[in-house]
Amino acid sequence: MDQQSQLALILGPDPIPFETLVSHLMSSSNEQRSHAEALFNLCKQSDPDALCLRLAHLLQVCTQPEIRAMAAILLRKLLTRDDSYIWPRLNISTQSSLKSVLLSQIQVETTKNLSKKLCDTVAELASSILPENGWPELLPFMFQCVSSDSPKLQESAFLIFAQLSQYIGDVLTPFIKDLHTVFLRCLSESSNADVKIAALNAVINFIQCLTSSSDRDRFQDLLPAMMRTLTEALNNGNEATAQEALELLIELAGTEPRFLRRQLVDVVGSMLQIAEAESLEEGTRHLAIEFVVTLAEARERAPGMMRKLPQFISRLFAILMRMLLDIEDDAAWHTAESEDEDAGETSNYSVGQECLDRLAISLGGNTIVPVASEQLPAYLAASEWQKHHAALIALAQIAEGCAKVMIKNLEQVVSMVLNTFHDSHPRVRWAAINAIGQLSTDLGPDLQNQYHQRVLPALAGAMDDFQNPRVQAHAASAVLNFSENCTPEILTPYLDGIVSKLLVLLQNGKQMVQEGALTALASVADSSQEHFQKYYDAVMPYLKAILVNATDKSNRMLRAKSLECISLVGMAVGKEKFRDDAKQVMEVLMSLQGSQMETDDPTTSYMLQAWARLCKCLGQDFLPYMSVVMPPLLQSAQLKPDVTITSADSDNDIEDSDDESMETITLGDKRIGIKTSVLEEKATACNMLCCYADELKEGFFPWIDQVAPTLVPLLKFYFHEEVRKAAVSAMPELLRSAKLAVEKGMAQGRNETYVKQLSDYIIPALVEALHKEPDTEICASMLDALNECIQISGPLLDESQVRSIVDEIKQVITASASRKRERAERAKAEDFDAEEGELIKEENEQEEEVFDQVGEILGTLVKTFKASFLPFFDELSSYLTPMWGKDKTAEERRIAICIFDDVAEQCREAAIKYYDTYLPFILEACNDENPDVRQAAVYGLGVCTEFGGPVFKPLVGEALSRLNAVIRHPNALQPENVMAYDNAVSALGKICLFHRDSIDAAQIVPAWLNCLPIKGDLIEAKVVHEQLCSMVERSDSEVLGPNHQYLPKIVAVFAEVKFSSCSIKFVLTNCCLCLNCLF
Repeated sequence: MDQQSQLALILGPDPIPFETLVSHLMSSSNEQRSHAEALFNLCKQSDPDALCLRLAHLLQVCTQPEIRAMAAILLRKLLTRDDSYIWPRLNISTQSSLKSVLLSQIQVETTKNLSKKLCDTVAELASSILPENGWPELLPFMFQCVSSDSPKLQESAFLIFAQLSQYIGDVLTPFIKDLHTVFLRCLSESSNADVKIAALNAVINFIQCLTSSSDRDRFQDLLPAMMRTLTEALNNGNEATAQEALELLIELAGTEPRFLRRQLVDVVGSMLQIAEAESLEEGTRHLAIEFVVTLAEARERAPGMMRKLPQFISRLFAILMRMLLDIEDDAAWHTAESEDEDAGETSNYSVGQECLDRLAISLGGNTIVPVASEQLPAYLAASEWQKHHAALIALAQIAEGCAKVMIKNLEQVVSMVLNTFHDSHPRVRWAAINAIGQLSTDLGPDLQNQYHQRVLPALAGAMDDFQNPRVQAHAASAVLNFSENCTPEILTPYLDGIVSKLLVLLQNGKQMVQEGALTALASVADSSQEHFQKYYDAVMPYLKAILVNATDKSNRMLRAKSLECISLVGMAVGKEKFRDDAKQVMEVLMSLQGSQMETDDPTTSYMLQAWARLCKCLGQDFLPYMSVVMPPLLQSAQLKPDVTITSADSDNDIEDSDDESMETITLGDKRIGIKTSVLEEKATACNMLCCYADELKEGFFPWIDQVAPTLVPLLKFYFHEEVRKAAVSAMPELLRSAKLAVEKGMAQGRNETYVKQLSDYIIPALVEALHKEPDTEICASMLDALNECIQISGPLLDESQVRSIVDEIKQVITASASRKRERAERAKAEDFDAEEGELIKEENEQEEEVFDQVGEILGTLVKTFKASFLPFFDELSSYLTPMWGKDKTAEERRIAICIFDDVAEQCREAAIKYYDTYLPFILEACNDENPDVRQAAVYGLGVCTEFGGPVFKPLVGEALSRLNAVIRHPNALQPENVMAYDNAVSALGKICLFHRDSIDAAQIVPAWLNCLPIKGDLIEAKVVHEQLCSMVERSDSEVLGPNHQYLPKIVAVFAEVKFSSCSIKFVLTNCCLCLNCLF
């Protein structure tokens, strides 16, 4: 039978074929289901009215609940506003019938699950048509349901309310008073738990959609009734309902924490009571803890609020500490073959660990450290090993969030941990090593600088614990953490002992210990660099042996880590030492690459990184291997993200998957599962491509045509930040490679047209990605990359491209200013405190990095296009002028001044028209309290002096006064002020040179001479000292003085420049000539 005949049968008068089609859509047979899907889509295309009416009819008459449920789901999908949205295509009578059937079925449907699916369908359709008044019957129907005596109808109405709030909050706002009454009555009076949960869901969703805080406040008095929904469920032993209530309240805590503020003490107290109740299910207690931690984390919406409740923080910390005690001394932990084995750890233990970390990050060290200092000593003094273990784990977990405060108490912290290195229980010793490793990361480099003489010997001692391989392996891992934040000077004295111990561990039969030793050796080599050369001959044979012999599947990670170690050791010791072994290693790598590796083989990722390190080590000598390296690398960079999307309330929960590499996020009503291992491999590959382009320069040219189309789309790869960062970093490297290859005749016959084409591909893509980038740090990186690209191919840009860059800069400035305003609003919150102020300061510093990059780009555009850029500068002036304000940060003021400096310097006479506007700011900024602002201002004054001509003449007197204040300041030559001083001296020299007729030269020129030599700013030193040479060569009477009385000073200046350290010597070659001329 052809498709048209099948279609006629399915949509014909006999209902059975259509019912069969719907049942086949649920079939477990892929073939049957695919065939049914094709027919269903054909129905949707050819006769959507008949299809929808058929589904509606099924809802009414079909006796099989699963068919009715499927009909509701299919109808919801058809009525969802997406690419296949069919509602506008339906005729009015079909639309009317569907609305009528859906509402009548809600009233008669008795199956709970199906009733909920009908509510979902109604809400989906209503979210699209209600805002345009396309369903006037719906709201009266819902009010009628909630006012009825039927718990089922009440629940259905609330379920629809909850889903509709975010779409039609404005439509519902006029009914606030009625809704408040309805919500309060159902929460207070209903005896049905399902109705109460549905009402709670509706209230919380409605509160979140209200934009006015006064509207939200009108629902404050519902909070006790909302909390009673939770407590009654617990008192009735109905923990499933209680957990639903907790999940809803957690959502409220995350999005509208200030709604809870007035009753915070009661609400948080209740939650902690639940968390402390050991008779309750773990899931319930964990959710209560999650509520309190979520409140602590909601700092953008309620800054500092939770820090006002220290008694509760102490209570929560104690609860989390007790959860860390829920650990057993499982034999499997001791005999484990892998460091990942966490035998004996319970879900309580995991929640305790995670929440301590989150709590410390959200509340900060000033709040958490006093609580920890109060509670941890008792744990360490107890007799039970679990308490020792818990204290050390807690210390490691809070270190990141409390780093600033813990650094001030390093002695106490380090001693607390090192004292447990000799604990009788191996799990405690493991936890102590774990803590030192974590502290080395979070409190470095202070910990390394101050306590290396205690920590490294302790870790070396722990490597001798042959009875406990896990302790040995972890000690080696901690050496990695310690050495990552360590200078070669600190590490070198310990290398003999550490390397010899690690070599012993390498020969240990336990694979986990060998892997730990390899990782530690790699890190030690990386940190000690050329100091590692003396150990090379002892270490490399062991590493090569593992690489060649560890071929079993069980040894894959060992082989991968040996690769990492070899490549890092090679980089540390340098090409000459490593060259011969490098050839052997690369032969092994080539044979590995040619073999068929399994998709989960870790060697792949390690191999990508090893190749790149070998390239860094060997430089251009690596080029012959690129044809082997690039194909698999490109394949990894082109990996598609493995994404699963389901409905947020779907029964098929991605999170139930056993795959640990799946991460889930919920966006609106969708749950997205992403396979992180794929993303990590992709990110590694993209980083490696960037590394090759950077290292090989023009040698990378043959690969640009494949790499550019791979990386440019990834500028907008929002699944993974590292992928975007790598793509951003690669953009200027690709352009540079192309430009150098063309210039050096290595571009396979291509010319500058190719660079132009590449530039036309990369720069607009960067600008577009910048427009959509959500992360401030990546924004700054994109601006930096864009600046580099303009420096490389600037003259090739056409006017429309410059226009798009300028428009994007306007957008960046506007968005940044908006974020700063939001932070300023947060600072006005009732509970705002010093800790919160510190966090906002850090965020604003990141914002200044964005402004800094804006200044750099504008400077580059001005230098590239000179006066032809000025029309764009005129457009930007309304965005830049506010940056000069006294209310702006010193960094913003400095950037604004630097932009004007560039315009004045590069555009010269064409920029004089801006002097009236900007010079008053410049003159005032010469005496700014910030030395960087002063430096930029006095430099600008020097530029205007040089190019301002008659326009600058009336300002010479004030300029002298301002420069004099900088030069004669008592602390002018302090390190922080010396750059401003040097630039002021340079500017004074330019006044002497270009405006001699406007000054008392007999006074000013000798005063300038007395300031020489300048030594801080080498660029200005070159300018100033060359100016002095010119003046001496032409026998300038003011500089030589009456009867050459200043000659000794001039000789002294030249002598000091000539015989000073090489840091100034190179700035001037004419000094010696002038010195000879004088005698």
